[in-house]
Amino acid sequence: MTTESTTRADLANADGAPVGGAGVGALPFLDRPVQRTPLIENLRTELAPLFAEIAAGAVQRELDEELPVAQVQLLKKAGFGALRVPREHGGRGASLVGLTQLWIGLAAAGANLPQALRGHAALVEDRLWQHSRGRDQRPWFHRFAAGEIAGNAWSETGGTRIDTQRTELLRTDRGDYRLDGRKFYTTGTIYAEWADVYARRVNPEGDDDFVIALVDTRQAGVSVLNDWDGFGQRGTGSGTATFQGAHVPAVDVLPFGERFPYQTALYQVNLLATLSGIGRAALADAVTHVRSRDRTYSHGNAPRVRDDAQVLARIGEIAASVYVAEAATIRVAAALQDVADLVSRADSEPERVAAANEAAEVESSAAQVVVTELVVRATSDLFDTLGASATGRTQGLDRHWRNARTVSSHNPRIFKARVVGDHVVNGTPPPYAWAIGATERDQDWSSR
Repeated sequence: MTTESTTRADLANADGAPVGGAGVGALPFLDRPVQRTPLIENLRTELAPLFAEIAAGAVQRELDEELPVAQVQLLKKAGFGALRVPREHGGRGASLVGLTQLWIGLAAAGANLPQALRGHAALVEDRLWQHSRGRDQRPWFHRFAAGEIAGNAWSETGGTRIDTQRTELLRTDRGDYRLDGRKFYTTGTIYAEWADVYARRVNPEGDDDFVIALVDTRQAGVSVLNDWDGFGQRGTGSGTATFQGAHVPAVDVLPFGERFPYQTALYQVNLLATLSGIGRAALADAVTHVRSRDRTYSHGNAPRVRDDAQVLARIGEIAASVYVAEAATIRVAAALQDVADLVSRADSEPERVAAANEAAEVESSAAQVVVTELVVRATSDLFDTLGASATGRTQGLDRHWRNARTVSSHNPRIFKARVVGDHVVNGTPPPYAWAIGATERDQDWSSR
């Protein structure tokens, strides 16, 4: 399905470099791309000015709590949402490794943006999967190529039980559906033409099931609020979406069990790329401030901060953390590409697909444990290289930690180490579909 591919052998000597975004000067071990193909080099060149423009206003947008509406529009116009769409259908045919590198660069320029496109990436991947299974997805490919994107609308708040959904899909007399309900954490939907909605389909005969409904957000029955009040990632648009009698054609309803198999790992690699890009931006700011700092302490190790051995060691630690975070993220992307390559083939053996998917899920969990620790620490340690003036609000340096800490709270890492350990020791499969909601206090969790 793609015109760009990367194997694990190709990555054996890679150094986990990012693509685009904020630069830190002559740092070849970070600036050299992991994947050297004509396509990725062309995309780097094409997107570099756009990433630079996005980065130029990132601090002010954070200070003003301004949604990056214009920046998302620029990405749409540049075809960013169609990078994975095959060339014959108007896209660029990028691999998941290539896309992940570009996510890292985009996150370095503006931390909110790759996460805002997280739900869109999942829908694109699902359409590729469905197309490979003989379900014609050309209309969706054309929408993506024209700049249309999708947002995420899966989670509910309040008393919704963990095993159900209050958002309901009802069949009408015309054979189509109406959707009613409310979703929170609807990342990216405020910017999107479509919402990827997880809902309970009500069957009059009983035996309700769970489905994915693709909803046009431009209709009167859909409203989206920017009421996300987290202390970081404020520009992801992760607020409330309300559906009141929203129309959904039958062709745009898919049983949840038919969704593409590697979605949870894809969601995670997007967050890993976002974290890695945040780390890169923090490193860039730390280097810039250390190079330009004139004031030093009387008990420092050199007349200039940029020559102080302890400061340089701290910068080196931050750089190493970014390096390792990016390398781990790209490795997970390579595992995902393995799955994508298998599922795109009609003759793929289900057992091989399942094994590759399990490996990708475990790798994404392992990477999340480490990348989270590295980037959260790095975004705090950068203040060790600077004086108290660096904590000034207008400097905006706190945004790196706030954003990293917020990203890290999604599908929290506290559970990931246990998932990896249980798999390594006992061969226990990782969870493939997660939910959050209310539970009975006396519910037996010993078998989970």
